[in-house]
Amino acid sequence: MSTRKQLKALVEARRGVIVPGAFNALSAKVVEDLGFEAIYVTGAGVTNMWFGMPDQGFMGLAEIADHTARIRDTVTVPLLVDADTGFGNALNVYHTVRTLERAGADCIQLEDQVAPKRCGHFSGKEVISTEEAVSKIKAAVDARRDPDLMIMARTDAAAIHGFDAAIDRAQQFAEAGADILFVEAVTTADEVRALPQRLAKPQLMNMVIGGKTPIFNATELADLGYGIVLYANAALQGAVTGMQKALTVLRDEKEVKESSGLVAPFAERQRLVGKPEWDALEKRYS
Repeated sequence: MSTRKQLKALVEARRGVIVPGAFNALSAKVVEDLGFEAIYVTGAGVTNMWFGMPDQGFMGLAEIADHTARIRDTVTVPLLVDADTGFGNALNVYHTVRTLERAGADCIQLEDQVAPKRCGHFSGKEVISTEEAVSKIKAAVDARRDPDLMIMARTDAAAIHGFDAAIDRAQQFAEAGADILFVEAVTTADEVRALPQRLAKPQLMNMVIGGKTPIFNATELADLGYGIVLYANAALQGAVTGMQKALTVLRDEKEVKESSGLVAPFAERQRLVGKPEWDALEKRYS
């Protein structure tokens, strides 16, 4: 079964599959190695880790396509790719979908913010008109070559126009052909519980650690009927904490030992990057 068909089956099962975000190829390998069934290529994570900048529209199509292609070459599980606003109008969205499909995306996420976008859990967001947003989803659906490529439509309208307006937008996105719906940054437990009752299409719930949405256990979200439970930057936040701890010890004690528990052992690092397989190839060709 192709990764696109695998993802479609995961989403339609509505069992709250946990999808962590990856910000580069190594983080993606860690996610896959730990047994997760799909990976989210996070725009915020790429912007934070690649540029050292906040998630405020600094990433472009070239960067996310390059990361997608590198991750696709590294892992075998399905990839959901964050394409922000599609990097322009409906024609830009069409080009974005073609580019990311070619790079190996199994699902492409598009949102309805005014460009330059910002993290869904930041203040000061604005959204484009419903009509323009719907036209961009239609362009995305038309652009795909493989009918199994999924289009995920995200709306940030709840923060600007209210919860009911966000549901109305999401419904219009579904009617335009979106396969997965993503109502971003709802702020109450009741809203989290209501979404699967109000929208028929499979949905993603975004669990942002420290964000505006209350954290629910993935089992409870599965019981509510969510298809995907996204932890887009749990790996990033964990990596930052790990680096800070290891480097603090290095700064203060002037050394870090493998036995400290602060760093991955040398052998584990080589296993994750596939050194034994590359060694076997070297022998084969020498």
